[in-house]
Amino acid sequence: MGFYDDQVLPRVIDKLLGNRRMAPLRERAMEGLHGTVLELGFGSGPNVPLYPAAVERVLAVDPAVVGRKLAAPRVAASPVAVDYVGLDGQTLPVEDASVDCVLSTWTLCTILDVGAALAEARRVLRPGGALYFLEHGLSDDPRVAARQHRWNGLQQKVAGGCNLDRPIDELIAAAGFEVQRCSTFRIAGPKISSFMYSGVAARD
Repeated sequence: MGFYDDQVLPRVIDKLLGNRRMAPLRERAMEGLHGTVLELGFGSGPNVPLYPAAVERVLAVDPAVVGRKLAAPRVAASPVAVDYVGLDGQTLPVEDASVDCVLSTWTLCTILDVGAALAEARRVLRPGGALYFLEHGLSDDPRVAARQHRWNGLQQKVAGGCNLDRPIDELIAAAGFEVQRCSTFRIAGPKISSFMYSGVAARD
């Protein structure tokens, strides 16, 4: 990981996605989280102050060293224990069927092999466990989708591998999850990056 991805990008993401405007979206996406939670793309820890009371422990996965430094004050102030367990969602050093929930907020867009990461998420979930997600992705407006495809290469170069045009619900279903609910909506901002997916997908 280069200097930009490790030192600069986490700070940018913290400002863009860790602010008070995004907090209500995060809170709604986390409704129902409980027990031991594995969080993909933990980053600067913007979800930490918003965890539901039923969350007992969080296993944090993130590759950026500076993200851990930014997260430290949030982690220190939280009653929830946070343990860093890995750098890459594609390979999780976590036992099979050992967590109650997996949480991913604005992370599936950046993982190189998202199919492998979703397979790992399914592997570590206990039977009946669920993936909670809040992601941006492929728009349902064909004109916007065409622009997303066109600009995706540049987006990946300047935003740490972030993809604009991933069909999040389809990818989750293809990984063997049962998508129990998924809402799509738009937020303020450039149309190519403001189409959101939020929901819950169960492991059978």
